[in-house]
Amino acid sequence: MNNLQSLSLYLPELILTVTVLSAIVFDLFLPKEKSPKVGWLVFGGLILSGMAIWVQKSPTTTLFMDAIVLDPFAQFFKLLIILATLFVIIASQVNSELDGYSQGEYYSLLGILVFGLFLMVSSVDLISVYLSLEVVSIMSFILSGYLKNDKRSNESALKYVIYGAFSSGVMLYGMSLIYGIAGSTNFFEIQNQLVGGGGEYHLIFVIAVVMILVGFGYKISMVPFHFWTPDVYEGAPTTITAFLSVAPKAGGLALFIRFFHQVMGDGVALEGNGFLTTTELPWPQMVAVLAVATMTLGNLVALQQKSIKRMLAYSSIAHAGYMLMALPVLSADGIQSIMIYLVMYLFMNLGAFFVVLYVKNKTGNETFEDYSGLGWKMPILGIVMTVFMVSLTGLPPTAGFIGKFYIFASVIKGGSQFYWLAFFGAFNSVISLYYYFRVVKVMYLEGAKSDIIESPNQPILGLLLATSVPSLFLGIYWQPVIKWVENSFHFFTQIL
Repeated sequence: MNNLQSLSLYLPELILTVTVLSAIVFDLFLPKEKSPKVGWLVFGGLILSGMAIWVQKSPTTTLFMDAIVLDPFAQFFKLLIILATLFVIIASQVNSELDGYSQGEYYSLLGILVFGLFLMVSSVDLISVYLSLEVVSIMSFILSGYLKNDKRSNESALKYVIYGAFSSGVMLYGMSLIYGIAGSTNFFEIQNQLVGGGGEYHLIFVIAVVMILVGFGYKISMVPFHFWTPDVYEGAPTTITAFLSVAPKAGGLALFIRFFHQVMGDGVALEGNGFLTTTELPWPQMVAVLAVATMTLGNLVALQQKSIKRMLAYSSIAHAGYMLMALPVLSADGIQSIMIYLVMYLFMNLGAFFVVLYVKNKTGNETFEDYSGLGWKMPILGIVMTVFMVSLTGLPPTAGFIGKFYIFASVIKGGSQFYWLAFFGAFNSVISLYYYFRVVKVMYLEGAKSDIIESPNQPILGLLLATSVPSLFLGIYWQPVIKWVENSFHFFTQIL
């Protein structure tokens, strides 16, 4: 479909573009102390964009000369990204870390980042993949270092830029090798050339895909491309940390799935129950090893952390490993389990970071010691944090248990060659039990009990309820999520 025809089907992104431009102009006329109002403008634009996605009944097709696709799979991830962003905008309104800073550009950059993620989950061309990753990365660099007067924030942004530039450069070189092999940057044409190549490009193809995996792995914090994650999560504003732990991870996984399905697979791999590959290379085994390394390193290093925010950073690395477990199977069950897990992960992980945000606003710190006796001083915070820790561990009756159940079920259904992967996943879940319940132990069994009971302010209380209730409810009744995922499990494929 040509560019003019594509515009008529690009309404959600056009709404988002107008929203960002309006936010930039609106901010010019506001005094510094009223700049947080820009956030509500972006909030409203995201709701309109989400509504446009929800009601869009367009045919599954490619847009802008086959650079991106319009399909239910992409729409699912776009809605997930919008939901996470709406939560973060509300939390940002009460984030004292942002006091003293002009916040208009903060919300504008957040809107641009969302646009980049929209592009990422729809890309089926290496050029659009690279552009989307760069948009997301550059906006993330700026937002992670938004606290200009905080040395930790400056350091995190600098580290993020260094790691991001390196991974982007390596990935771009890998893409150039793919272009040299296939003579095209389009996923479908690359897959067609690989099928017809008869293994002639075996070695250079291996090198190229490994280089591309550097870029994808960096975005989802996959080992060994995770080094930026703990420092950036610790130094960035807590609301941005919460956002980075969910939205870009969802976008990266969507891109990962689409690339492996169309380029590494035969184009209809998900109709079967196994990994159908155009080459004889052991890609399932390689991704499985990376998944085990990711979850194991994330959990083992999380055990040693003294900062809860840093602990949750390593926890997010481990959860990336859990989700990667289902990718080597590349079956319908495997991909759907990743989508289910992301929905559950959004609520429980954002909720945990919102508790960290409130405690940081109250105490100025985020160590375990700051949570001593929190369950008695602030019962509501203690209860919801316990729910989030239980859910992140994956224990019933929480949403985290349902997410892990579907991940493990898809791995086991993949065949006996994946049983070892399920074993390592279960072993790592047991390890995570220690550091998640250490938070609960500190809140209830350490520190002096308080006769004065405090309650969080209404915006934080609303956010905590909006994330903790689904974290519990979806562990008891999860059929709406399953139905949503099943209805979204259809994406554009093209066999040339």
